[in-house]
Amino acid sequence: MRYLILGAGAVGGTIGGRLHQAGHDVVLVARGPHLAALRADGLRLTTPDGVHRLPVPAIGGPDEIALTADDVLVLAVKTQHSAALLDRWAPRPVAGGGTAAERLPVVCAQNGVANERLALRRFARVYGMCVWLPSTHLEPGRVSAAGSPRSGMLHLGRFPHGADEFARRMSADLTASYFDAPVSADVMAWKYAKLLSNLGNALEAVAGPIDGELRERVWRRVKAEGEAVLAAAGIGYPSEEEQRAKRGDRVAQVPLAGERRGGGSSWQSLARGTGDIEADYLNGEVVLLGRLHGVPTPLNEALQRLAAAFAREGRPAGSLPDAELAALAAG
Repeated sequence: MRYLILGAGAVGGTIGGRLHQAGHDVVLVARGPHLAALRADGLRLTTPDGVHRLPVPAIGGPDEIALTADDVLVLAVKTQHSAALLDRWAPRPVAGGGTAAERLPVVCAQNGVANERLALRRFARVYGMCVWLPSTHLEPGRVSAAGSPRSGMLHLGRFPHGADEFARRMSADLTASYFDAPVSADVMAWKYAKLLSNLGNALEAVAGPIDGELRERVWRRVKAEGEAVLAAAGIGYPSEEEQRAKRGDRVAQVPLAGERRGGGSSWQSLARGTGDIEADYLNGEVVLLGRLHGVPTPLNEALQRLAAAFAREGRPAGSLPDAELAALAAG
């Protein structure tokens, strides 16, 4: 199989880079200065076992490659970019007949729970991937992955449910490429569990690390709102104990020499000045479910709005004053 990584940032760059290191056929899809750096110097992937310069082929879009039936599309962009990217790839012809939408699998290696539905509107074969992968992308051409002894844990399964031969084949490739990749017939349950932990992304992005009494108090309330809406919606997910037991000591985040993680994916969006952020599909998912099921979600709604304003206005990551955060919590 050839893996086309649609979005070669922190997650996509790590998955693509590790697959390439293990000898698999990989193409990275990127844009702008990141694409230019990948084409000029390859992918610089920093991991606990060193700094790797990887000559992974990189392209800017579907018009630069001829698709075959052995291709796998791995969607690794933020959710706000998913629909436009899927629309570019769906109508592309595949050797032997048919289109990408008809013949190729799409694997959603993303936070949130909306991507799979977006993909299934366009593609016949869609797979969810729950990504536990501590990684950072702040500079063009450079990605760091701090997981050890495995780079990440990637639960994989068919959407909306099920496990099949493709999932098992991809799991085997990932397992041989520095990941744990359990195949799950109910992968979305794992993604809803991850959604709860991702509700802190916007808080970290605007207010900095979640430590100290104020931030921890806000985080507990944000998460409690998420748990309440999932309960009201009848959505089940593995407990924190089950998640910890599954991860064990397989994906511990370790310091990387010369590298600074800084923060999670939303923090990185603000730090890079991308102009957008994924809060609409993390905290916003909780807000949506709350409105559907009559559960109030004031803090998630406030963080959704605030994170969007930070991205739109170019405010620095982690710069929300404590006084404003306290007022937010009191509102």
